[in-house]
Formats: sequence, structure tokens, C-alpha cells
Amino acid sequence: MKAAQVKQRTVLVTGCSSGIGEATAYFLRDQGWTVFPTARKADDLQTLRNAGFDALELDLGSSESVQSCVHTLLEKVPEGLGGLVNNAGMAMPGAVEDLSRDALRRQFEVNVFGLQELTNGLIPTFRAQEWGRIVTVSSIYGVIAAPMVGNYCASKFAVEALADAQRVELSGSGISLSLIEPGPIVSAFRRNAAAALEENVISDDVRYAENYRKEAARRKKQYKKVDFINRPPEDVAKKVFHALESSRPKRRYVITLPAYLGAFMARFVPTALVDRVMARELPR
Repeated sequence: MKAAQVKQRTVLVTGCSSGIGEATAYFLRDQGWTVFPTARKADDLQTLRNAGFDALELDLGSSESVQSCVHTLLEKVPEGLGGLVNNAGMAMPGAVEDLSRDALRRQFEVNVFGLQELTNGLIPTFRAQEWGRIVTVSSIYGVIAAPMVGNYCASKFAVEALADAQRVELSGSGISLSLIEPGPIVSAFRRNAAAALEENVISDDVRYAENYRKEAARRKKQYKKVDFINRPPEDVAKKVFHALESSRPKRRYVITLPAYLGAFMARFVPTALVDRVMARELPR
């Protein structure tokens, strides 16, 4: 899709305490962008500020925090905002039957409602400028669902649907919207998911309680290394950079071999066969 030229290389990047967000903030700064990274925790904000960033506090689970972040950011960019990178998110693992209403709500508050509120809060600025880029980090799990992470998949499917609709709604506005669909990326994401599992799902009365305890303990000790399958977060940062700078940003960027395979399965493989493949992920 052809997009209007970005006239100010200023960008808000959410979820920069580690992983994809952190890598993206540093990569974009190295490419000459003025980056405003966000984080929830005071220690993470201070680390970013010590590294020379003008970091902003943002908790997507709080509407008040989202609105405050939008207001503060716009005060800092009077000449215009070049882009928004929606990266912040969380995973709430667990079998669907073991998820409480609160667990479902928490997943969607952060990954869907907060993300969309932030995006909508900045669109009037982009519209008034008649230029701007929105880049949303989704997941291959927004294209194909897997067992034991159904809540996370559902939130990413919702993100993809909203983005697809909004991209068309923004036609002719000068605003582009791109989705990034990574597969396995080396980061703290799996360990954070283990913490969410312990806090929100594990109890003695859920079906897979013992499996969850073992999985949470395993994830806390697990440190994946970059290889042919598991890619570094910088690979995502490079795609984000293309979406922000290219005169023809892609609508979707798929990253890692498993993500390409998942996208292929979702489009071309019969559902019965996909189910058989995915069933291998069930606890034994």
C-alpha cells in the first residue's frame, strides 16, 4: 500500500522494558528516530531514561494511564508524530476451560482494549497532519490458534480484525497501518507468561493444575538461544523500521519459519489436519 511521507521521525513504542519493544526502541534511535519508549514499572522507566530515552509511563490495562500517556506525548511532539508502534502486551496461558472471566478480561484489557484506546487517541493527530504510521505487533497466533494459549490467540485474532477494519477505514487519510506477525522470538515473554499463569490461572480446582505448575517452573528456568527457529528481537525491529519508513509499507510482515508455516496451515491445510497437528501440544 502506498503511504504518505512521514515528515517528523518521532515515534511512540510501547512495551520497552525488554524484548521486541526494547530492541525496537534502540534500533529506531540508531536510525535517527526520536523514540518515546513506554514501560509500566518505575525501575524499567528509569533504566530507559538512564539510556538517554524520554520514557513515558503506560499501563494498557488502565484507561487513565492510556489517556495520560497520549496527552504527555502530544505535548512533546508539537511539530507532529511520525508513528506509533503497538508492541506492549501479555500472555495468559491455560486451557480455555480453566480460564475465569477475570483472566479472560485481563488478557483483553491489555492486548485489545488498551491497545485500541491508545491507537484511537492518536489518530486525530495523524488525521490532522495527513500523515503517520501505525505498526501493531500481533503474532502468528493471531492467524492460527493453538491449545493451551487460546486466550492469547483470541486477543491476537481480535487485534488482527480491528487492524484490518481500521486500515480500510483510514484509506485516503495518509495514515498507514501494518501488522507484524512474529513466531518464536528470544525474549522474556515466556517467563512473563509463566508469571501470569501462576497469578491468574493456577489453583487446585482447575483441570491442568499440576501441568501448569510444572510448565511455569520450566519456563522460569528456560533461556532460549537464537537459532534457525528462534530469532532475535532485532529481526522484528527491522520490519518495524520498514513499515515506518517505506513509501509502500506492507500490510503484514511475517517473521520466523514457524510463523510462515503457521500462516500456510491457516490458509491451505484442512482444519481436521490442523487439529491433529495442534493436538500434539496437549499435556499428557
